Amino acid sequence: MFDSVRDDLAATLEEIREAGLFKPERVIGTPQSAAVTVTAGGHPGEVLNFCANNYLGLADHPDVLAAAKDALDRWGYGMASVRFICGTQDVHKQLEDRLSAFLGQEDTILYSSCFDANGGVFETLLDERDAVISDALNHASIIDGIRLCKARRHRYANRDLADLEQQLKETQDARRRLIVTDGVFSMDGYVAPLREICDLADRYNAMVMVDDSHAVGFVGPGGRGTPELHGVMDRVDIITGTLGKALGGASGGYVAARAEIVALLRQRSRPYLFSNSLAPVIAAASLKVLDLVEQSNELRERLAANTALFRSKMTEAGFEILPGDHPIAPVMIGDAAKAGRLAELLLERGVYVIGFSFPVVPHGQARIRVQLSAAHSTEDVERAVAAFIDARAALGE
Repeated sequence: MFDSVRDDLAATLEEIREAGLFKPERVIGTPQSAAVTVTAGGHPGEVLNFCANNYLGLADHPDVLAAAKDALDRWGYGMASVRFICGTQDVHKQLEDRLSAFLGQEDTILYSSCFDANGGVFETLLDERDAVISDALNHASIIDGIRLCKARRHRYANRDLADLEQQLKETQDARRRLIVTDGVFSMDGYVAPLREICDLADRYNAMVMVDDSHAVGFVGPGGRGTPELHGVMDRVDIITGTLGKALGGASGGYVAARAEIVALLRQRSRPYLFSNSLAPVIAAASLKVLDLVEQSNELRERLAANTALFRSKMTEAGFEILPGDHPIAPVMIGDAAKAGRLAELLLERGVYVIGFSFPVVPHGQARIRVQLSAAHSTEDVERAVAAFIDARAALGE
């Protein structure tokens, strides 16, 4: 049977390659940092990494590594169980309590990833009597999570408050309504207008859910994310997020929410009930990450300075960058093949970035998503800009 399937799959893969949409995986032979060594899948050697979610540079921070090593001796390697059987240690409860306090929520539940967190919320809370109203550019995990529930599905144009209000008017017969949005949209670096969303939710008696994966740790005065940035920490009902970006970059996710919501998720959320517990070493290291985030603004300030420098220098050089001040700085190219070729030319010049094209972004909006980190030096940022200018010239632009 598989022989015929093999031919179909091979043809599909060739179509992806011919369209310039094939995504090769480069192999890195060093820890995640501002500079990494590529060993396979590209041009071997040390390169500056400008495409990681390592916003605060904590993925190889010595204090985080020390906490992880200590945790191996104290808590072991893995739990070999789900939480409700024998998979809950003190360190898991400590991290949930710390996240609740940090995010200003009543309780928190850990998942193996934020993808699982988003996959476990909607089916648990909503059924055919309810409605979910989702931003059109929400992350794939939100889209997939919504597909798992029986609620009526409505979508509003990205950050379009008038469209959101119209969807709220059309769903007033629903038992429950949940507005869901990314806090920061990962392909554009745009921030959701949470204060206005919360105002509409209050007016139309809806709940608000925010996936704040690209914000927690560095957005807002204390790094508590977009709800803190907009002054609505007490008005957001559900926050999902990841430990795999600014908060150390390993893996793991969470839902921080009203106490009753978290309690129900512990009883009925399938990704939580049927997945192994988060590795204790990650939970312990994440506690150290929260210490570092809460103790000082230095890393957030350095990240903001690097972001401002890159955006201003690239704009001066004539590149089109989507507006904003988030460390996601999309360099717009347009053509998918050209974006891929530019990324290759940049790698040859010692700068590791990735071209994004359809279906990750809309047709004709291919880009190179540059991501700044507190781990980058001023010289790193200036070198990246120079590489962009040189690679553009080599591309014939």
